[in-house]
Amino acid sequence: MLLTALLFGLLVGTAAPASAHAVLRATDPADGTVLRTAPRHVTLTFTESVGLLTDSFRIYDPRNHRVRTGPADHAAGRSDTARVTLPARLATGTYTVAWRVVSADSHPVSGALTFSVGTRTAAPAALLPDRTENRTTTALHTIARYLAYLSLALLLGIVAFVAYCRPPTTAHLRAPALAAATALLVTTAALYLLRVPYEEAASPTSGLSLSTLTRTATTRPGRLLLARLALLLLAAACAALLRTRRARLPRRATLTAAAAFSLALSLTWAGSDHASAGIQVPVAIASTTLHLLAMAAWLGGLAALLWTLRHTPAPDGLPARVPARFSRLATLSVTALVLTGVYQSWRGLGSWQALTDTTYGRTLLAKLAAVAALLLAAACSRTWATRLTRATTPARAHVREPATVPPLPPEPSSAPPLPPEPSSAPPLPPEPPLAPPLPPDPAAEEAATSAHASFHLLRRSILAETAVAVVVLALTTLLTGTVPGRAAAESAQPDTPSITTGIPTASVTTIPFDTGASGGRGTVQITLDPGRAGTNSVQAVVYGPDGGFSKVPELRITFTLPAQRVGPLDTRVTNLGGYWSTPSFTLPLPGTWTMKVTVRVSEVDQVTVSAPVRVTR
Repeated sequence: MLLTALLFGLLVGTAAPASAHAVLRATDPADGTVLRTAPRHVTLTFTESVGLLTDSFRIYDPRNHRVRTGPADHAAGRSDTARVTLPARLATGTYTVAWRVVSADSHPVSGALTFSVGTRTAAPAALLPDRTENRTTTALHTIARYLAYLSLALLLGIVAFVAYCRPPTTAHLRAPALAAATALLVTTAALYLLRVPYEEAASPTSGLSLSTLTRTATTRPGRLLLARLALLLLAAACAALLRTRRARLPRRATLTAAAAFSLALSLTWAGSDHASAGIQVPVAIASTTLHLLAMAAWLGGLAALLWTLRHTPAPDGLPARVPARFSRLATLSVTALVLTGVYQSWRGLGSWQALTDTTYGRTLLAKLAAVAALLLAAACSRTWATRLTRATTPARAHVREPATVPPLPPEPSSAPPLPPEPSSAPPLPPEPPLAPPLPPDPAAEEAATSAHASFHLLRRSILAETAVAVVVLALTTLLTGTVPGRAAAESAQPDTPSITTGIPTASVTTIPFDTGASGGRGTVQITLDPGRAGTNSVQAVVYGPDGGFSKVPELRITFTLPAQRVGPLDTRVTNLGGYWSTPSFTLPLPGTWTMKVTVRVSEVDQVTVSAPVRVTR
């Protein structure tokens, strides 16, 4: 309980903007671009299909007033884009676009970009206060997701434990099974109510309106949550009906119904997480479903075994076949987890480098370390279970039944026998006297002592295994809300050409710098327009540590092409009263150029930073 409370506190305390599978790949206009004429649309291209909200785009003019736009839609029927139509006339200056969409794996993703018409102006202060995450909604949604995973594992694990391990009695498992089913029902309802507030970064109470509930039912995550609720209510109704009529289904029918219920319940998860988007979706959904079932059989069955051991007074009360069968079940589950886990890791990472360079990879490494600790604890549990099996068998074999001694004849007496008293009941036969107690059997005592020791050590080992399993479930919950490495790598590729406005797409690069002096930190944003081999215009803006425009006495930008040993080529940008620019600079060849920027913030403080820039044909 203490570990669970600690994990809940960690989840609440570290609630942050949700990461999603969909990552922004390109924008049109490009971020930071200065356009000669106003665009007709703003188009965003993502690494996967996205869903649109009623307020997916908010555009602010140079005075921080919201611009009236048309409804958001997809560009040319492409589900991986989001587009909004702009007014026919836009004033000169810098515009800010705040956007928020929902990725195919049900996680919202948001961001902002700027573009300028005619000339770049200073961005107004306190931008977009209404597009930040609602920490309360995010924390409640994260806790509900974790509790749902925990409840699913416990419920399906108890079902698998009862069906396969066949404990002599199951009365003690009714309470945890009912608690798991109730918790899963409540958390599913909570996730349904929080669906729209989570997507739109709104307060939790906004999900209680009738229009919001109706809108959630039209989305794929909402329909899957409703299907999960229907499955749980149907299972509860069937169980109540059988209990009322005191009827029992045949064993085969019970196993078939339990397997169908577990499979359908797992599909409601697989259809709404990372498996539902990206490459090889059908295979990924099947793999994720099998992964969930194996996880529940192992971890939930482990909790059921621990509960059974707690309610077993002594080793003799638990047949040795129960832990032996669970050992085989755990082995099959671990095999399935390894196979499906390797596939999902390959699908999510895409490269070995992403294992250490992305948040998804580092979280996956932490989960693998926890799983390794779980396997170590499972090996210890299996060792003690084997010893318990060996100890209980000879202990029972050495138990000897007490013998009886034939009755002795009565001693002769000189007194005449008294006549029996009249009675209506027949006389009782004489009881045979007990034999003297047998001497203690050393082998039986030794076996019983060994069985008791193995029994208590098995309890402790399974308790430690269960504690590590809670950590694994927590890391699994965090992993499902993290951008996969493959998507992160796709988002790092160069922007694709414009597909809507027909205006050349510029290459925008932002480089941080730090001279080491007080106030000598900031970023430089360099725009190379159109970002292709030939003649380009270069614009550079320096931002200070507070994010506002910063004036510096000197700025120098050079380009070098190491592969062809070309350069350095000086752009000779000049100060135009707020930003640096040159209207004509020639890059003779396509390729990956190294851009070096020298920033001087005072007479003695300057620094040179660099970044790669991809130049196309």
